[in-house]
Amino acid sequence: MLSILITQFVVLWAVIDPVGTVPVYLSQTHHLTAKQRRLVALKAVGIATGVLLFFLIAGQLLLEAMQIPLPAFQAAGGLVLLLFALSMIFGESKPDQETKLSQDLSKSDLANLAVYPLAIPSIASPGAMMAIVMLTDNHRNSFLDQGMTAGVMILVLLITLLLLLGATHIQKWIGNVGAAIISRVMGLILAAVALNNLLMGIKDFYV
Repeated sequence: MLSILITQFVVLWAVIDPVGTVPVYLSQTHHLTAKQRRLVALKAVGIATGVLLFFLIAGQLLLEAMQIPLPAFQAAGGLVLLLFALSMIFGESKPDQETKLSQDLSKSDLANLAVYPLAIPSIASPGAMMAIVMLTDNHRNSFLDQGMTAGVMILVLLITLLLLLGATHIQKWIGNVGAAIISRVMGLILAAVALNNLLMGIKDFYV
């Protein structure tokens, strides 16, 4: 049982990628105050937790009801993730829409920032949604097993929250330029992972 939990932790850590979320968070919140950053981090992790719990409980039932095979979902998720990765690589480090933002953003502005791209697709990525559906397969796992998987998922999300709350201290060391560089490098890595998911989904769909 312990080995299964460790395996699930490693899988969820890889697909949620708490460390990889930090540069995305820094690049998207560099214009905010410390208080606003904390609020965005809390909202982003909270929204991501809700989304992943939804897929844990109803994801498989929803896909089966719509007659969508997991490989198709994997391919679609990989495509969405690839588009986001390309925006990280080729997008402006400080988009015009960001430079025009003032320090006193409204709560709705902060909520929108927390939803995209932080909660979705950075934390609750298509890969994470797919992984949680596969790890809690209703045909193979009991309710107890699924509950333990949910606990592992929440643990990874709590670690993600702690890393985001400490990201402001990281920024003091690397600065905005460093955050932009890390964001582009992570975008390249993310593009490779997304393309792999896309190709694997297409391959499995036709097998």
